Amino acid sequence: MNDRARYKPYDQPTGGWGSVKSLVKHSTRQGAVTSAAGLMRDHNKPGGYMCTSCAWAKPAKPHTAEFCENGAKATFWDLTSKRTTPEFFSRHTVTELLTWSDYDLENEGRLTHPMRYDPATDKYVTVTWEDAFADIGAKLQFYEPKSVVFYTSGRASLEASYMYQLMARLYGNNNLPDSSNMCHETTSVALPESIGTPVGTVLLDDFDDTDCILSFGQNVGTNAPRLLHPLQQARKRNVPIIVFNPLRERGWEEFVNPQDPVQMLSNSPTRIATQYHQVRAGGDIAAMVGIAKVLFALDEEARGSGQPPVLDHAFIAEHTHGFDAFREMVLGTDWTEITKASGLPRKALETAARTYAKAQSVIAIYGMGLTQHKLGIDNVQMLVNLLLMRGQIGKPGAGICPIRGHSNVQGQRTVGISEKTSLVPLDRMAEQYGFEPPREDGMNTVEACEAIIAENVSAFIGLGGNFLRAIPERELMERKWRRLDLGVHIATKLNRTHLVTARSTFLLPTLVRSEIDEQATGPQIVTMEDSTTCIHASRGKFTPASAHLLSEPRIVAEIAKAALAPNPKVPWDEWVGNYALIRDAIEATFPDDFRDFNKRMDVPGGFPRHVAARDRKWETETGKANFKLPKGLSASFDDDADETVMRLITLRSNDQFNTTVYGYDDRLRGIHGSRMIVMMNKDDRERLGIRKDGMVRMTTAVNDGITRSMEGFQVIDYNLPAGTCAAYFPECNALIPLWHHAEESKTPSAKSVPVRIQPQAGQGL
Repeated sequence: MNDRARYKPYDQPTGGWGSVKSLVKHSTRQGAVTSAAGLMRDHNKPGGYMCTSCAWAKPAKPHTAEFCENGAKATFWDLTSKRTTPEFFSRHTVTELLTWSDYDLENEGRLTHPMRYDPATDKYVTVTWEDAFADIGAKLQFYEPKSVVFYTSGRASLEASYMYQLMARLYGNNNLPDSSNMCHETTSVALPESIGTPVGTVLLDDFDDTDCILSFGQNVGTNAPRLLHPLQQARKRNVPIIVFNPLRERGWEEFVNPQDPVQMLSNSPTRIATQYHQVRAGGDIAAMVGIAKVLFALDEEARGSGQPPVLDHAFIAEHTHGFDAFREMVLGTDWTEITKASGLPRKALETAARTYAKAQSVIAIYGMGLTQHKLGIDNVQMLVNLLLMRGQIGKPGAGICPIRGHSNVQGQRTVGISEKTSLVPLDRMAEQYGFEPPREDGMNTVEACEAIIAENVSAFIGLGGNFLRAIPERELMERKWRRLDLGVHIATKLNRTHLVTARSTFLLPTLVRSEIDEQATGPQIVTMEDSTTCIHASRGKFTPASAHLLSEPRIVAEIAKAALAPNPKVPWDEWVGNYALIRDAIEATFPDDFRDFNKRMDVPGGFPRHVAARDRKWETETGKANFKLPKGLSASFDDDADETVMRLITLRSNDQFNTTVYGYDDRLRGIHGSRMIVMMNKDDRERLGIRKDGMVRMTTAVNDGITRSMEGFQVIDYNLPAGTCAAYFPECNALIPLWHHAEESKTPSAKSVPVRIQPQAGQGL
């Protein structure tokens, strides 16, 4: 990595030859060239393996290459020829490794042996699986059950996740935080209140029937590139796509399909967004209130002139609750407030509203640009309000479509990974397994962090992930983490969380999804759920990276057997020998979602779980879809009174998936060589007295007695709304206070962090 970033705006489309070159580079760098053929044959294909990257839907009739650039990078990262062996650990102390970057740590390759931290030498040393499980089990038997946290990353299969949540509840707690707490927990709180379901209502086929698409706070080019295929097909039908996002992202602007020879040869892109509105960070509520205000005016005009109404009054009367209060709020909001909070001119919002008003079937897409704010729930519910105004839920080609992150993050919740007891059929589990489950809600991610800081947690068990890099309040959390008695990490590669050691720390290396999982009855199948609630089977095709790896279900089962009293109704060994038995158990616990699970798991395109809102059945307290009133026009923590305070958006690069950094090229934004950058509006930079390409310090603008400050960021002039800046996650997580989270959902508010930016010595104008 270079000390200074190189920046040249990227003027090529998403996809195209840029993606092809990137795949060649990454497959070569990881020594994974031989896995490329498997990408074409098996990746996201029936009978093959499901991608470990994003959770976007897999079509029933897959493309020749049913993968994107980032999905291929994830596969090369998993199937790398590099290995992190016991010899590696013998050469490096943990203290030394803590100085390495995230990229360098994971770039050492796959973990090959179970390891235990030795405080005397400050090194990881080998341990047998038998000794590891015995030691972990003995320690878990000693702790107060409520003092143990069972964390889950979003890539664990349905089978492993089901076993894991059962182990936690048999142990005696519901402390099951997971990665969704940090991204779409807001969705899981907002949507049930509005429409009675914690998930979206759109299926992949709906994109064939839609005639308008809205998108808020989602970067399709990096976070869900395979979505570009249905978007491209929609544009070929002249479907308008209206995008609200602070940054102009190349994925929303232009796309060349690498599977289209004509496009590739001509480099003639498809224009994706027909309107692009660069809303200010935290200003989405205001933008949507503005659109609603125009819709009310258009409806009045239409009815006054004898034209068909713009609003779906029949739907509103039959299916919704709270419309009158919503209309009063919208009509009572002044345009001056709307344009100031949104950062958008009235004309832009009028243009968006008029386009929406003409459409018959509308899909609304959104990502963490809506969920990770103080008023994140209000953001999501305001978008639902726009759909309810025109009856755009519960019919073909229409609905709400949250874009989930990790490949099975939604599915984990479906099979019981939740700290909220109201979301889990505990009575059914009690009967099924002959025990009394704990009835008290457990800890979510923020609450687990609070408990660790308060030194009320004895042990942390991690089923994947890089917890300490993903969370807010990093410096304090790393200090307090060392007070834990036990840390257990089920992992594929080394990451920073593994190096901030508890008194006893274990690394338990596991298979990746694309590897053959051989058990007593032969190669096993696992399953996962995509963003559209469809369940897919996955079969590993590659030889495991090491003969010493165990599968996630096997590791969970062995920990459970070592820590828990025997229970004849929980056949851990039988489950490990035949994962079909785990699926039978899942079906018994969740019969409505998993009817005929083993028979249906290979349905092309996956089989969808039932979502009542798709049929206009509203499982809410009112029995109807609810118009919900936002608490304010700005979703952010700052009150916009101090012009020295900027709103920082933390985001991912093109060479990254979640906390995994594949390299230092953010090609689609034209940034190369460094991740220590901050993108700023040129006028803001000059107003704050910072020279072009200067180095700055960022300090969180809160008064809670804790100083959160980072320096060494290079400023890049970028096309951003005034008052908004952007920098990379997870580097900037240290600037996010733990208490800066969405109300109710406690999702960290990483998309509008109030910061002050000051030039370092000699870097001013």
